[in-house]
Amino acid sequence: MTVAFHISLVGRSDLSGEIYRQIRQAILDGRLRPGERLSSTRELAAALTVARSTVTIAYESLVAEGFATSHTGAGTFVSHQLEAKRPASKTRRSTVRAIRVRGVWETIALPIGFDRAARFDFRTGLPDASLFPHRAWRRVVARALRSREMATGVYENPAGIWDLRTAIARQIGISRSVAASPDDVIVTNGTQQALDIVARVLLGPSDVVAMEDPGYRPLKELLKALGARVIGVPVDREGLVVEALPAEARVVYVTPSHQFPLGVAMSLSRRRALLAWAERNNAVVVEDDYDSEFRFGGRPLEPLQTIDSTGRVVYVGTFSKTLLPALRLAFMVVPPSLREAAHKAKFVTDWHTATIAQSALAQFIDEGAFVRHIRRVSRIYSERHEMLTAEIRRNFGDYLDLVPSSTGLHITACARGASADHIDAIVSRAFDLGVAVDPMSRCQVDRKPPAGIILGYGAIETARIAEGLRRLRRCFDERMSRRPNYLEHRIM
Repeated sequence: MTVAFHISLVGRSDLSGEIYRQIRQAILDGRLRPGERLSSTRELAAALTVARSTVTIAYESLVAEGFATSHTGAGTFVSHQLEAKRPASKTRRSTVRAIRVRGVWETIALPIGFDRAARFDFRTGLPDASLFPHRAWRRVVARALRSREMATGVYENPAGIWDLRTAIARQIGISRSVAASPDDVIVTNGTQQALDIVARVLLGPSDVVAMEDPGYRPLKELLKALGARVIGVPVDREGLVVEALPAEARVVYVTPSHQFPLGVAMSLSRRRALLAWAERNNAVVVEDDYDSEFRFGGRPLEPLQTIDSTGRVVYVGTFSKTLLPALRLAFMVVPPSLREAAHKAKFVTDWHTATIAQSALAQFIDEGAFVRHIRRVSRIYSERHEMLTAEIRRNFGDYLDLVPSSTGLHITACARGASADHIDAIVSRAFDLGVAVDPMSRCQVDRKPPAGIILGYGAIETARIAEGLRRLRRCFDERMSRRPNYLEHRIM
């Protein structure tokens, strides 16, 4: 491959020397890699508006010093001999004073949970990538690339292509009884962007957002970065405690179908109470229905959006759990009063989500492939859910209390007689043994959550669950045996 490398000769006098030095430095820095072909002397001379002989002299110097090799009829290439002896590249340091950023960014950490692979992966938020229908997806992507819309190559509607919005409205209408027209749907780059759009449309500096505590921590970080004030609201066996909502909240964020992370479902009476509260306080409710496609028992409850009669619910869904997080495809259903502002917010954020992926997903849903995929993986996830819950009850009863849950891709267990620090230490030790689990401490909003662990079963193969839990049990035994009062606590 020929590399079009940038060379600047503005204000320089020794032109051959400058070409030589800049290419040589690029090779030493690793910007030009061994084996890459340099532009021909004719091409580079034309690009730099210099005589061809000027470039030839520079190339000859590079060859003479072993930085490049020349092959008659083939061209000039970066030498492979430099690979072993190239010095480590040094980070270029700025000579000016460091630029200051807003203090809030010093308090937000980048996610590192997926930086390292784990053999026994119980982390939350992950579907099984091996179950993704690659063949069917390649087919619809190829068709999308050949479509008339792709041939025009223009920018799209910020809300998304019409075919996908229509397909989503029809799909959630059938599967979740969500009342939505294509006009109500906005396609986003993941759930996080949908929440960002809501915040941009509704919140000003210091406006209050209420969210479940424990809850989805990345949302708190997003809102904090935007200048909003976040207040955590406790959760009990029926979901968000409506009586504890702050009266000044403009937005309430909830996960009613499968509360994250506890896994409880919000009762119908609590749902109605929340909607009545929102009407009285002129607030908006954001319903994150992130993994409700997977239900393994009990009767499904209607979404808040379905029973909302006053247009106060923004419904958010995602394909990260049903398909792949890497696709970055999600959507939001907004009430008519927010539609125009939400379209504008999406436009100023990134204009629109990638059109090829949208077109492919629209076809994937329309031809029934999405429903077939959900049915197939649901059987597998149901088996894992049953196996995992049975193993936790059977082998961890002295350490953990399982929170009942029949929906989604994770379960939660609260610790008996262990602090959050103990659980964090157990999680760290488990990772050393190849077992990845999430501690409840990562879900703190205001108050400290109960000590416990969250176990996802989307990414781990069914055959690996038993061994993964055996290793996790060993970590509990090692850590808890060091506590002198643990047996006493258990007896009490």
